[in-house]
Amino acid sequence: MKHLRHPVIVCLALILLAPLSQAETKTEQAAAVTADQKPAPAAEPAAAKPAVSDAETLEAAYKREFAFLSEQRNELKSRLGEFRSKSQQSVQGLSQRISALERENLQLSNREDELRTQLTTAEHKDESLHERSELLEMTYSQANGTLKNYGRSLEKNSAFTEGANEVKINLLFSEAHELLKSLGTVRTTPDTFFLLDGTEVEGQIVTVGNIAAYGVSAQGSGILIPAGNNRFRLWPETADSVAQGMLDGHYPPLLKLFLFENKERAIDIAAEKTIIDIIESGGLVGWVIVCLGALALILAAVRSAILYFNSANAKQTCVEVFSLLEQDQDEQALAYCQKQRGPFARLLSTTLENANVHRDHMEDVISEALLHEFASLNRFGSTILVIASISPLLGLLGTVTGMISTFDIITEFGTGDPKMLSGGISIALVTTQLGLIVAIPAVLLGTLLNSWAESIKSDLEEAALKASNILLDGEQPTAPPVKIEAVRKWAEPDVLPGEVSYANS
Repeated sequence: MKHLRHPVIVCLALILLAPLSQAETKTEQAAAVTADQKPAPAAEPAAAKPAVSDAETLEAAYKREFAFLSEQRNELKSRLGEFRSKSQQSVQGLSQRISALERENLQLSNREDELRTQLTTAEHKDESLHERSELLEMTYSQANGTLKNYGRSLEKNSAFTEGANEVKINLLFSEAHELLKSLGTVRTTPDTFFLLDGTEVEGQIVTVGNIAAYGVSAQGSGILIPAGNNRFRLWPETADSVAQGMLDGHYPPLLKLFLFENKERAIDIAAEKTIIDIIESGGLVGWVIVCLGALALILAAVRSAILYFNSANAKQTCVEVFSLLEQDQDEQALAYCQKQRGPFARLLSTTLENANVHRDHMEDVISEALLHEFASLNRFGSTILVIASISPLLGLLGTVTGMISTFDIITEFGTGDPKMLSGGISIALVTTQLGLIVAIPAVLLGTLLNSWAESIKSDLEEAALKASNILLDGEQPTAPPVKIEAVRKWAEPDVLPGEVSYANS
C-alpha cells in the first residue's frame, strides 16, 4: 500500500493542476481580448447609450471563471473519489494476491524440504548399499583366500561366481562348516620337518586341529612350531613320548603342546637372558654402573666390619673400667684398657693416662683422641653415598644416549624394522634400571651405617665424659660438650645429601 500511494498522489496533483493551468490561460486570453476591444480614446461614441464599466465587465468575467472552476472542482472531486475507490479495490486485490503467493511459496518451501529429505535418505541408502556390496566382496575374497589355503577354493564354482549374494553366502558357510569339521580332528600326514640343528627329515606329522602339531621321525620327535611357508620345526621342549603317543592314538591325560595362530609366520625361540646379557644390553654405561655398585657393596662390607670390630667389646670394656675407677683402682683400670682393643679401650686409656693433669688439658686430650677415633669410624661413608647419588645420573646418561642412538637409526632407516630400534631402546631402559638397582641399596646401606657410626660416637663421648667425671671426683666439666661438638664438626667430612648431620644429632 505504501508503494502505491506516491503514484496516486502524483496523478491527483496533475489532474488538479491541469484545469487551473487552463483557467489561467483563459483568463489571460480574456484579458487580452478586453484590452484589444477597448475603444480608442480619440473616437468617442456618437450615440448616447449607457456604457458598461470595466469593473462590471471584470466582475462578470470572474464570476464566469469562478463558476467554471467550481464545476471543475466538483468534477475533480468525483473523479478523485472514483480513483480512490478503484485504488482501494486494486490494493485489496494485490494484498490477496500477495497472501496467495506467500502461501504458495510456503507450500513450495515445504515441498522442497521434503524432496531434500528424500534425496538425503536415498543417498544414505545408496551409500549403505555400496558399503554393503564392498563388504560382501571383501568377505568373499577373504573367505576364498582362507579356503584356498586348504584346497577348498570356490573360484571355479559357477554357482558361486554367477549366483546371487544369498547363494554365495550359503556356499561359503557350507564349505567353511565342512572345513571346520575336518580341522577339528587329529590328523596324521606324512611330511617333512626340521630338527633343532636345522636338518630336514621325513616323518609323520600329527596335527591337532589347526592349532598344534607333533612330529615323529627316527632322527627326532617332539612338539612342532611353525617355521614359515607351511613348514614345521622341533621345539626345544622335550616331548618324545607325547608325540609318539599321539601318533599311536594313546592320548596322555596332560597334553603338552605349543599353540600357534597359523603356519605362514615363523616363530622365533627367544633365548633366556642372563645377567651378563642384560648388562651388555646397557652398553658401556651399564658396565660402569655395575662396577660402581660392586664397589659400593665392597665398601659397605668393609665399613660394616670396621664398625663391628670397633663396637665389639665396648659395653664390657666400659663396665669393667668404670667399676675399677669407682673402687679407686686407676692403675688396674689402665692396665685393663691397655690389654683390650678398640676405640673405647684406647679412649679410656688416654683418659686414665692424663688423670693427674688440669681439667682443661684433659678435655683437649680427650678431644684429640675422639678426633682420631672419629676418622676411623667415618671411613668410606661419604664414598658410599656419593656412589648412591651418581648411579641414577649415570642411568639417565645411558637413557639419553640410547634415545639419541634410536633417533639416529630412525633418521637413517625409518621405523619399518623394530629390531633395528631395539638396541638403542635397550640402552635407554636398562641403564635406568641398573642405576636405580645400585642407588637404592647404596642409599639404604649408607644411611644405616652412618646411624651405626653415630651411635658408636655417642657411646665414646659418654664413656669419655663419665670416666673424666669419676677421675675428677664428680666435678662437672667446664665446657667439654662444646669442645667435643667442635671436634666432631671438624673431624667429619662435609655432609652429603642423605647423611645425618652430627651437629644436629
